[in-house]
Amino acid sequence: MTATATWSGTIAFGMVVIPVQMFAATEAHTVRLHEIHTADGSRVQHRRFCAAEGREIPYSEVGRGVALPDGRLLPLSEDDLALLPLPTKRTITVVGFIEPTGVIPISYDRPYYIAPASRDANRPYALMMEALSKTGLVAMGKVAIRTRERRAVIRPYRGLLLLQTLRWGDEIRDPGDLAHLVPAVPLSDRERRLAEVLVQEMIGVDDSVDHDGYAHALEQLVDAVVSGDEPAESPQPEPAADLMTALQQSVEEARAARHPTKADRPGK
Repeated sequence: MTATATWSGTIAFGMVVIPVQMFAATEAHTVRLHEIHTADGSRVQHRRFCAAEGREIPYSEVGRGVALPDGRLLPLSEDDLALLPLPTKRTITVVGFIEPTGVIPISYDRPYYIAPASRDANRPYALMMEALSKTGLVAMGKVAIRTRERRAVIRPYRGLLLLQTLRWGDEIRDPGDLAHLVPAVPLSDRERRLAEVLVQEMIGVDDSVDHDGYAHALEQLVDAVVSGDEPAESPQPEPAADLMTALQQSVEEARAARHPTKADRPGK
C-alpha cells in the first residue's frame, strides 16, 4: 500500500485530542475501457473548452466556482476554500458511541485507515482502540474530506482504527412503492426448515479463492474477437421448477462441499 496520507488532523475524543493521518483503505482494480469513435476505432479525447472565449484552455486555467441564484458563477480559489468555517476540516469530531448494528449497511461509503501522526499520539490512540475493542462499540463522528462533510464511524480493524464515511440520510433513496414487487407468499414449514439448514451448511466464505472474474472474462472476449472466434457464453442458472427439490439438492451439495469424502480430498 502506498503510504500517502489523504487527510491529516486530529480525533476529538471527549477532551482527548489525537493527532492522526488517514490513508485510503481500498483501491479499484477495474479494467479500463477506452472511449473510441465507432466509425474508425480512433481514441476520443475530452478537451477543456471555454464557451465565452471559444477556445480550448489548459488545466492550469481551470478553477472552481459555485452557481448563484441569478445564474452567475462565483469563482472560489483554493485560498477561499481554505477559509471555510468548518471545524471538521481538520478534526474528526466524535459525537458518541453506539452498537455496530445501529448503522444501517446502506449508509456505508468509503473506508480509511487511521494511524497516529506523532509519538505523542500513540498513547491516546492505543487507549481509544482498546476502549472500542473492549466495549464492542463504534465511535460516531463527522469529518470533512476534500469538498464534502460526512458522518463517519470508527472501529478497530487489524491493529488499526478504521474510519468509514457514511452517507447522509437524504442521500439514501426510499424504496417507495417497490414493496409491491414482493407480494406475500405462503411458505410451508418444510421449506422454511430446509432453507435454514442450507444457510447453516453454507456458513463461512473462503476469501482467498474469491476474485473479480470480469478482467479474466474480458481477456477471453478480447482473444475471441482478435482471433475471429465466437465468444463463449457463460451458462446462466434457470429457476427451479420445484422449490423443494432445489432446496434438497442444494443442501446435499453444500454438505458434500463442507464434508468431502476421502476419495474427494486432494491428494487421495
